[in-house]
Amino acid sequence: MPEGGEEVVMSPSKRTSPKREEKKEEVLRSRTLESDHGQDKRRHPRWLVELPLDYSRKGEKADWGGMVKNVSEGGILVYLPEKVDVGEKLKVEIYFAKGLRLNTVQGVAKIVWADLAGKETWKEHSYGLEFHSMPKAMIQKLRELLKEVKETHPS
Repeated sequence: MPEGGEEVVMSPSKRTSPKREEKKEEVLRSRTLESDHGQDKRRHPRWLVELPLDYSRKGEKADWGGMVKNVSEGGILVYLPEKVDVGEKLKVEIYFAKGLRLNTVQGVAKIVWADLAGKETWKEHSYGLEFHSMPKAMIQKLRELLKEVKETHPS
């Protein structure tokens, strides 16, 4: 288990059937960033960042590198060098500087949407990841990161 002790599942606690999960994923894939009225429907505010990311797929020991482009308490937008299936869970580690120290946020995130067409020729694919589980200490680190980003990048 990663640093931080008890792990918290960050998805809604209500259990649903596999068919309902498939429908939910389909809706998430088709959902746009804004509603018909131009309002963002996200539960958490997102902040633009450029942070390095390491990730590994289930059953693989090797880490891959990617880039986090925006972050919120609920998830991240990332660019990855490979195609990954919607619904797949990844072990993620986001790197950021805190003062002169390198710090990380680690957890498990689920791919909820994919845009594979964007930069296919450069082998760069964008994905929306929803945090699935994360140790309590990592949740606190994520909140500290978001607070710092908010203070340095006011909207």
